[in-house]
Amino acid sequence: MSIAFDRRAFLASGVALLAAPAFAQAVAPTVRRVSPKLDRIIAPDAKVEVIATGIKWAEGPVWVRQGGYLLFSDPPANIMRKWSRKGGVSVFMEPSGLPNPDPKLVREAGSNGMAMDHQGRLLIANSGGRSLDRVDLASAKRTVLVDRYKGKRFNSPNDMHVAKSGAIYFTDPPYGLLNGNESPIKELPFNGVYRWTEGGEAVLVDDSLTWPNGIALSPDEKKLYVSVSDEKARRIMVYDLDAKGMPTGSRVFLDASAMPGPGNPDGMKVAADGTLFCSSPGGMWLFTPEAEPLGVIEDGMPIANCAFGDDGSTLYMASSDRILRLPLRLNGWKA
Repeated sequence: MSIAFDRRAFLASGVALLAAPAFAQAVAPTVRRVSPKLDRIIAPDAKVEVIATGIKWAEGPVWVRQGGYLLFSDPPANIMRKWSRKGGVSVFMEPSGLPNPDPKLVREAGSNGMAMDHQGRLLIANSGGRSLDRVDLASAKRTVLVDRYKGKRFNSPNDMHVAKSGAIYFTDPPYGLLNGNESPIKELPFNGVYRWTEGGEAVLVDDSLTWPNGIALSPDEKKLYVSVSDEKARRIMVYDLDAKGMPTGSRVFLDASAMPGPGNPDGMKVAADGTLFCSSPGGMWLFTPEAEPLGVIEDGMPIANCAFGDDGSTLYMASSDRILRLPLRLNGWKA
């Protein structure tokens, strides 16, 4: 099932925004309810907190359970930052991506999306380095896992999801390259979605998406969701996966072309109960697995990505130049 946001129908339902203002700056973040079903996930009196500011462009949050802290990227600044309740915000890694980038070729040199593998190691979508990297947090040793498809350099890996098997699904748009698709250092003729396993090569999942971005698996890993941040065709795709984790078919999960508000489909996470938390125009939207909209967290600016943290019942969000935190009634990690 997919849902298309027809503005007239959405307004007629009585649950749309009263207006679609031109969002120019961040505002006090709030939760807007579209369905009473949202109360199961977010308490009516829950407040969205701002816990970090002064970021060029916040991205890729990930919770490190072993240390009890949040890491998040600032791709244009080439910095990875750490936040904890005790220590607040500090620089965790600089550079977080490509050292000494050429500004005539590289637009975003730093880390972007991040994840933890099953051994507690940090995985980085290295936008400037054009690779997937792994960092052992105990030793700080950094290893490039994969940086090519059939001998050609990736564009700029953007986001990823780690499957139960350890396989990594990731997207590779050209956001990190100056001039994007027209970059002289772009080696691949497409912007791909890939699957990679330890000891193997990157396997192409889809080469037809114009601007693939956020990516996540359903809890049973039978479906793969991929955001498309194309201004002319904003949408979220869903793929049916076979036993080997490869697609057997695809369809539009969300047609976001008529959704009001700032931002494009971007990062996403899927809770253990199947609820989707999707960056989309207007903020961080919540959907059922059947694509029913439940509500949206609004910040007046694009919310690029999110992560579950603490004991799994806190949502951390990367919103333009700041990081947001919201308590949840569900646990994103446990059904």
